[in-house]
Amino acid sequence: MNTRSWTLIASLALLGAAACDKKSAGTSSDAVPAPAPAAAPAPAPAALPAAAPVPTAAANPALLSPETATAKAPDIYKVKLETTQGDIVLEIHRDWAPNGADRFYNLVKIGFFNGVEFFRVIDGFMAQVGIHGDPAVAAKWRDANIPDDPSTGHSNQRGVVTFATAGPNTRTTQFFINFKDNSPLDAQGFPPIGKVIEGDAVLDKLYRGYGEGAPQGNGPDQGRLQAEGNAYLKAQFPKLDEIKTATLLP
Repeated sequence: MNTRSWTLIASLALLGAAACDKKSAGTSSDAVPAPAPAAAPAPAPAALPAAAPVPTAAANPALLSPETATAKAPDIYKVKLETTQGDIVLEIHRDWAPNGADRFYNLVKIGFFNGVEFFRVIDGFMAQVGIHGDPAVAAKWRDANIPDDPSTGHSNQRGVVTFATAGPNTRTTQFFINFKDNSPLDAQGFPPIGKVIEGDAVLDKLYRGYGEGAPQGNGPDQGRLQAEGNAYLKAQFPKLDEIKTATLLP
């Protein structure tokens, strides 16, 4: 089914929209609203800066070949996210969610998150990221699902990092960082993979003015993001923050 938006569980504020098309990583719900009707796009700024270059197959062939990015992650590893608001350091634990930790490790290793934008930032909830800015790369990974990981007792608290999902066995590339205690997600198929260990204050600086994604809110439509990439975000949502680089730390 096309452009899959998901509302978080009904008991929380919508965690909707993250699974585009058939099963791109989302955050739960079976609601499948159509793309936002013609909410006339705001006129582009006079001198809109050019979209930042994003990695392509020329940078790493694995970006177009998910089946080759299958290395086993270390038991514990650290990742530095250099964002437009400052650096965030994550500590990922393989024993929390082995399949998720392995996927995240490989995505960072091949440069997948470089230039990728926080397209869904909900105040008092979470920041979501992980749709590649190059539509050709995004298309290759959209259905590159990994098996679910069972809960190991770790909870979605502030600063905890978790993959988004559109249902059983649908995690791909999208993840979110919790802004608060979101423990009701623990029983909904959202096993954490790690946590922020440096740069917690950066979370509160990520731009959240667009709110929920279309059509529930004024944020980006995931179908268009999948199809048009960062060019769509730069033209219509220029205030969004991004991961400039994501690197494995020694």
